[in-house]
Amino acid sequence: MAAQETVEHKYVYDFAEGNKDLKDLLGGKGANLAEMTNLGLPVPPGFTITTEACQAYLGTGTEPAGLADQITAHLTALEREMGRRLGDPDDPLLVSVRSGAKFSMPGMMETVLNVGLNDRSVEGLARQAGGSTDQPASGGSTDQAASGGADRFAWDSYRRLIQMFGKTVCDVPGEEFEHALDEAKRAKGTDLDLDLDADDLRGLVDAYKKIFTKHTGREFPQEPREQLDLAVRAVFDSWNAERAVVYRRQERIPADLGTAVNVVAMVFGNRGPDSGTGVAFTRDPASGAQGIYGDYLANAQGEDVVAGIRNTVPLQELERIDKDSYDELLDYMARLERHYRDLCDIEFTIERGKLWMLQTRVGKRTAAAAFVIAGQLVDEGLIDLDEALHRVNGGQLAQLMFPRFQLDHDFQPVATGIGASPGAAVGKVVFTSARAVELAAEGEAVILVRRETNPDDLNGMIAARGILTSRGGKTSHAAVVARGMGKTCVSGADELDIDVPKRRFVVAGRTVTEGDVVSIDGTTGKVYLGEVPVSPSEVVRYFEGELDPASTDDALVKAVHRIMSHADASRRLAVRTNADTAADAARARRFGAEGIGLCRTEHMFLGDRRELVERLILARDPAEREEALAALLPLQRADFVEILREMNGLPVTVRLIDPPLHEFLPPLEQLAVNVAVAQERGEDVAKEEALLAAVRRMHEENPMLGLRGVRLGLVIPGLFAMQVRAITEAAVECTRQGVPACPEIMVPLVGAVQELETVRAEAERIIAEVVGGSDVDVLIGTMIEVPRAALTAGQIAEAAEFFSFGTNDLTQMGWGFSRDDVEGAFFWRYLELGIFGISPFESIDADGIGRLVRIAAEEGRAARPGLKLGVCGEHGGDPDSVHFFHSVGLDYVSCSPFRVPVARLEAGRAAIVTTGSDSR
Repeated sequence: MAAQETVEHKYVYDFAEGNKDLKDLLGGKGANLAEMTNLGLPVPPGFTITTEACQAYLGTGTEPAGLADQITAHLTALEREMGRRLGDPDDPLLVSVRSGAKFSMPGMMETVLNVGLNDRSVEGLARQAGGSTDQPASGGSTDQAASGGADRFAWDSYRRLIQMFGKTVCDVPGEEFEHALDEAKRAKGTDLDLDLDADDLRGLVDAYKKIFTKHTGREFPQEPREQLDLAVRAVFDSWNAERAVVYRRQERIPADLGTAVNVVAMVFGNRGPDSGTGVAFTRDPASGAQGIYGDYLANAQGEDVVAGIRNTVPLQELERIDKDSYDELLDYMARLERHYRDLCDIEFTIERGKLWMLQTRVGKRTAAAAFVIAGQLVDEGLIDLDEALHRVNGGQLAQLMFPRFQLDHDFQPVATGIGASPGAAVGKVVFTSARAVELAAEGEAVILVRRETNPDDLNGMIAARGILTSRGGKTSHAAVVARGMGKTCVSGADELDIDVPKRRFVVAGRTVTEGDVVSIDGTTGKVYLGEVPVSPSEVVRYFEGELDPASTDDALVKAVHRIMSHADASRRLAVRTNADTAADAARARRFGAEGIGLCRTEHMFLGDRRELVERLILARDPAEREEALAALLPLQRADFVEILREMNGLPVTVRLIDPPLHEFLPPLEQLAVNVAVAQERGEDVAKEEALLAAVRRMHEENPMLGLRGVRLGLVIPGLFAMQVRAITEAAVECTRQGVPACPEIMVPLVGAVQELETVRAEAERIIAEVVGGSDVDVLIGTMIEVPRAALTAGQIAEAAEFFSFGTNDLTQMGWGFSRDDVEGAFFWRYLELGIFGISPFESIDADGIGRLVRIAAEEGRAARPGLKLGVCGEHGGDPDSVHFFHSVGLDYVSCSPFRVPVARLEAGRAAIVTTGSDSR
């Protein structure tokens, strides 16, 4: 009974049986061939073998039961419709066998043309094509003379089959066929395939068959059905070819979809000057401009266009060459665009004046074209604004926001690291933060080059156009800070041998010294020597308020403004920013931020204030500690006043100090060397020795899991109290000046409710004392970044008025990863093996870390229904993560200023429900 059910399962569909909505089953190509057939367009007849057949074959290594019989039935019907039999020696039907997955994977899988040709049917094809002659028509061109004969056409088709079949089906090295072809052209004294006549091609077929036999141990198969069956299996197998696997991983296409196989009656564009092949786009895929775009190549097959055997002509030239076919094609293009309601990419062939439509699909386009076309289609009434919003995405918007290199010239990268913060930056190499600040003040563009950055490098990072490091990954200090500032950053470029004391680095055998110019691409991670030309972003100028969408002629700016406005009107999630300075806050507001979700206070302890932190750490008694805290208080208060004033009543979530205090001191090794050298010289090192003792005392094997966050506030008396007082006094000062203030105090690294209760009790006392009768309300909440906090969120919510998910640390602790180490150490292997589709630090791990977020959100709100929920990790600006946070029911996401527009767009996309095309 089970076997009978398997046999009855439908694995093969005639084109007339499918439609464009069956991409899961028929693949994109098969579904669209079926759709064009149903629209009455001239599509060569054929059938599609489903992705389910491929999945079954890949799972067992054999074709599923019943597939062969179904192929036979559909092949018989195709032969009946065409009036020919596959491989018939007198009047052969030939077919193409093409892959076609749900998502377009151009060039990644296999195709075999001219299936059905053999030593006998090649003669029949010549007779079918019009008789045996190698002579050109009267008045014909050299090309026509070379390619016009029917014998030549037939033998050229046969040699193409042997070449494609050998390479695709039997793994014969393709270069051997190419060598044989080159030898034939050399013997003829020509560089052009078209100059080979029928006799030359007969000889080439013999050479190809010998190559085939040498590598396979068998003769080239003469049975047409065997050719077809082997070609189908080869297409199935190509789903798991290395290049297809790499492409799917890059495009995040699921590995279990499989490919469909399309078997289509052959039509030929290489039958003479009244034949040809081409590609057409219904709009410009680069800019979105309306018009006629595409290429045409007379007397050629599609593979000739790809191989570049001859130069194509613009599609408009077809009007002069064959006006009837041109007019017919334009009509079909318009019909298809209206039907699909989108830019269409079309492949066609003209065979002796007859137009055939070989493929259509929703065309791939640039990021700019995606926005422009979406707006155009709204204006034309083909889609609404919800659908327009669905058809663009945050990744495309991010591309448009960063400057990019003009790589028109021959620029070759000397190293490739991790593209940690997108953009293009050019500048003089500097190796220290101080030098970066110094040269930037003189008007020089600089690239800060470090093995790795630390908080001390902040001023240099601000001054630099870009940051280049030889260590670290996408979540390293350099990467996170650079993204927050919208700075270009390449990290983990381990090909660079950096020597900071000598102010130079060596790469690819070349030495680069301070002052030399380099160019870095934060999208690709590529590093170039010298100056690569850069194009600025008009979209950023729009977000900065420099371009008015109402008055500009820039179609892209108008389209971005229109779609962003709809996203803002549609979204439920608020979008805040991560900002530690008034300047960052101001820029984020221009980019549309609705508050600050993370203000890190540790950055306020750097630079000139480091000495005060050292005094705090070295305090010998409570009096000295209080003195150090009292000196820090007005400085912290002034910082908060600036930020609260800039946000003007929008919520500002301030995280109390989080990192371990030793990060504010010199490294242990460096300090020990300095003390030893100074002692050798007989210098007074009392202060340095005290520092060294403190650093040794505070040294931890794993400081990220040691004395930091809430633990610091509980162990060092007065530290959190000083910060709470500074925040509250700043809010009161702003309010008295007529500037509304909405501060929120966030306690980091809480793992138990008792920790938060202890801090909260002291904070509430200070707030009440400072606020007095002022109209200031200060919320107290916590970061959920420790797995235990997520699992006990119901308890913690009783002491918290808000949760903010710190997904960077939550991911680190949930996976047991050291995020500063793992990306460069082994993530590449995890991605290669498919363990990750993408780094969990880049996009939220919805199944694992996401489950912790969901548990904490549900249990927190169950305990406190009005609990405010947000996220402030880097995931807050990741497009896929934004959709997850929307589904969980968070109130806001927070991200670096430069990613605010991306988060706004994705929050809008997450809120709409649409049946439109997939934006992939």
